[in-house]
Parts: sequence; C-alpha cells; structure tokens
Amino acid sequence: MAPLLDKIIGTRVAGVRVWSISLKIIAIFTLFLLVSNFTTNSINLLFNRASLLKMAKELLVKDLKEFYNFSENQFDLYSLEKDLPKAVSLLEKKAGRDLTKRYSMMAGVKPDGSLLFQSVHDGRLTGFDDEKALRHMESARASDTSEGFLTFEAEGRSYFGVYKYNANWNCFLLRAEEEGEFYRDSTIIFWKVTILILIITLLCTAVGVYLLSDILRFVRAITQSIMVMTKSQKMELIDLKGAVNDEITYLGMAFNSLSSSIDNLVDIFRRFVSRDVALRAYAERQISLDGEPKDLAILFSDIKGFTTMTEALGTDIIKLLNLHYDKAIHAIFQNDGIIGSIIGDAILAVYGAVNSPGQKSMQSIQSAYQIIEVARQLRLKMIERQEELVKHQGPLTPAQQLVFKAVLIEVGVGIDGGEVFYGNIGSNERMTNTVIGDNVNSAARLEGLTRVYKVPVICSEYIKKDIEKNCPDHGIRFLILDMVQVKGKTTGKLVYWPVLEKDLDDAQREQLPKFEEAIGLYLKGQWAKANKIFATLDLPPAPMFKERTLGKAPAKWNGIWEMKTK
Repeated sequence: MAPLLDKIIGTRVAGVRVWSISLKIIAIFTLFLLVSNFTTNSINLLFNRASLLKMAKELLVKDLKEFYNFSENQFDLYSLEKDLPKAVSLLEKKAGRDLTKRYSMMAGVKPDGSLLFQSVHDGRLTGFDDEKALRHMESARASDTSEGFLTFEAEGRSYFGVYKYNANWNCFLLRAEEEGEFYRDSTIIFWKVTILILIITLLCTAVGVYLLSDILRFVRAITQSIMVMTKSQKMELIDLKGAVNDEITYLGMAFNSLSSSIDNLVDIFRRFVSRDVALRAYAERQISLDGEPKDLAILFSDIKGFTTMTEALGTDIIKLLNLHYDKAIHAIFQNDGIIGSIIGDAILAVYGAVNSPGQKSMQSIQSAYQIIEVARQLRLKMIERQEELVKHQGPLTPAQQLVFKAVLIEVGVGIDGGEVFYGNIGSNERMTNTVIGDNVNSAARLEGLTRVYKVPVICSEYIKKDIEKNCPDHGIRFLILDMVQVKGKTTGKLVYWPVLEKDLDDAQREQLPKFEEAIGLYLKGQWAKANKIFATLDLPPAPMFKERTLGKAPAKWNGIWEMKTK
C-alpha cells in the first residue's frame, strides 16, 4: 500500500514528502477543468435559453398571426350574426388547440384590462392585472406600434409572449408561455450535465495521478504537435523520430492511427451529408438543430415505373440505381446543387443554399436536362448489352426480356422554387438536413405531371420568372403546358415545359408556335379549334391534348384542369 501511495502523491525524503509533479499537474488541471466545464455549462445554458427564446418568439409570432387571421374571420361572422358568446367561444376553442404546455396562454386583453376571451391550458384567468404591461401595450399602440414582445405577471407567474392589437375586436391578442415551465427542461439538463462533469473529472483525476508519473518524458513533443494541430484545425501525423520505446511513444503512434481514421471518417461524413452541412461542421466543430427561411430552387427527380423494375430486378435494383445516381448526383453537384434526400428512386435537390443564389433556377434546369441525358446514355448502354447478348446466344428468353425492359431507366423532373425552411431537424442523437415547404411538395407534384404530359421536365412560373430576371441569355424556351390544380390544392397554377433552344431541330422549331397557339385556344375554352391544331403536331404533349379536347370544354371552364391523382 505504501509504495502505491508514494507513487501517487510522492516519496518521503528525510521525513519530508516530495510531492509528485504529476499530482500537482492533476490538481491544477482538475481545478481548471471543473471551473472551465462548469462555466462552459453555465454559458451554454444561457446561450441555449437565448436560442430557445428566439425560437419560441418565432413560434409564438406564427401562432399569433394564424390566430389573428382567424379572429378577423370570426369578427366578420360576428358582424353578421351578432352573437358575441358564440364568437368568444369559437375564439377560445381555436386558441386552446394551439396550447401545449400546462400554463400556455392565449387571450384577448381589452385596453381596460378586462378579457374578451381567454384560454389557458390548465385553469382560467381572473383578469389581466399587470398594469405596467398594459401601459406598455397602450403606449406602443399610441405610437403606431400595434404588436411586439412582452413580459408580464399573471396569477403569480412570470410570462413572456407576443401581442398584436386587433382594431375590430378592440383588444390585444396575446400569446404567451410561462417562463419557469418553458425553461424547466434546460435547467434539469444543466444539473445533470454538472453532476456528470464532476463524476468524470474525479475519475479522470484518480487515473491521471497514476499515469502521469510514467508519461511525462516525451509528452512535450506530442503536446507541441497537438498545439500546432489545434491552431491549424487540421489533423496531421506526429513526428515520433527519436522517441524512446515506452508508453508515450505508443500513445503517439496510436494518435497517428486515430488521425488517419478521423480523416477517413471525415471523408465518409462528407459523402453522407450535404456540402453546406459539411463545411459548417468543419468550421464550427458541431452541427446544431437549427434552420432558416431561404429562397431556393427545388428539383425533384423520379424514375418512372420503379415498382415494375423492382419486381423484375429484385435486389439488383440497387446496382442499377447506383449506376444512375453516380452520374446524376455528379450533374447536380456540378451545378452547385445540394442533395436534400435520396428516397429509393427519387432525388430531391436544392439550389441557391451555398453559391450563386441568382443562378439557382438556371442551375436547376441545367441539372434536370443533364439527369435526363444520364438516363438516356444508360439506356443506350443497356441496349448495346442486349444486342451483344442476342448476337452470342440468340433471342432473349421471356425472363431476360422482362429484365431488359426494367433496366431501361426513364426519369421525370419537376422544378419549383420560393421561400422554404432549410436546416437541420431531429434530435441530438440523430438529425438530418432537410428542406420543408409547399414548394417542395409542388416540385414532386410537377414531376408526377411529366407522366401525364409526356415531357421530361416541368417547372413552375417562379422558375421561369427567376431565370428571365437573372439570366438574360438563358437559351430556354418556356412553353405554357397547362393551368393545373394538383390534388390537395384549391387553386390552379401555370406549369411550363422548359425547352433548351440548342436541342430543337427545324421541325420542332416550326411546331412550337403552333403548340403555343393551340394551348392558348385550349385555355380560352375553344377546344374544337385547339383540337385541329393538336392533331397536326407530333410534339410529346400533343396526343394527350388531342384526346382531351375531342369534346367541348366543361361548363364554366376557367382554364384550370383539376388532377384527381398525385
């Protein structure tokens, strides 16, 4: 026991304890480690709460805006029915659906402090008695500021929230959360992390005292190398030349092995996440759960007849998909696109998130036609393989014919754009980079329309206008394809067939004006005239329009064709 104690704390010399330098280092290091970690944890809590508060404000503003619109509609109904209790009841029911926490609040506060309506997840208010907060809202309204952020007291609790004055109801619409309840989870996490820091630090201290006496001989060289790497933020190999054959040398060799492994892992990481996420992670050394609204172009590419292909190829479908994706994804990256997701036979790509936001729509069109060309080239290779097989073995068997038909990949591409939410969602254990918004769904719907109209690429009016605004020499001819109301929508929108001028032959150039004329007649309801023109065209959408316009236009035709399927 005594030799071990001497090794840990130092040997007695002439009755005097010569304290171990390892113990001194560990003691100082432990003290600083505890202070640093506790301070960092405290600062992290503050920043986390600030981030939570910012996010909460955004969500509260969103809730309030939605409720404000609802209250306006209810006022219109109230103006007709003159039934105030009913209107108040509907306002409270709507407010209650948006409340999730125990003390969450939505209320309509009159300028005198009385309540038009109230909805608290657990309980009810007797009134709004925070005079300071009420004066603040009244003062802001007097200076033509009808909305803002507010902290107040209610029923003995501290709240924060957002308000907006509604002139029709003559009240401040107030959406708020109770502070203690809102911050409770972050406080619990703080104390759990604090306890964990203390335990880990004590364990490391005990182990460190035992180890440091043996590893200080060559630690300086390794420390200096690590300092250089820390400063440059780049993993490198430590120069161990001249090191003695001991544990510290082995540690240095292990570090070099780890450095190589980390480089490999970083390379693998870059393959599984989008480029902007990898760049941000490298710069910030972390990936956080956050995002922001961005104006992006969204491309959705899907393989036609994928179910049949899967049935014919089985697990070999993966090999075929990889052949296609290898070049298709390269085409997206080549045009500054980012892969949002790969779901089986579908690719979702976004443009404008990293570079050249003014070129995003043009880049999406260029990617679309390159993906179409990738699929065409793959079909040609498969046809060559088939011809070689027939040459050597004779006609294909029925099973071989089924497989051959399955490998002839055809894709459709839909493109839309506008403001979407772009960022990371999930949890700290598992997260993904994603893009969310109505325009994302619209791109997928537009891709589905390529099967109906028999064209490879369909885009929205947003893409057309963005290209015409930012890319004057774009070389694209945008043909109105239809005014479509896709399933799940209540309004129609123009969809376009973007045709690359350089790919048109003389016959197509001659037919395109006729197609535009026929589409114009079709949209106006002059189907008989449109049908005669469609009958003379051999452009891909012409047969479908020829069949559609055989009869008369529907009664009250407004030019919108409603899709019954996705």
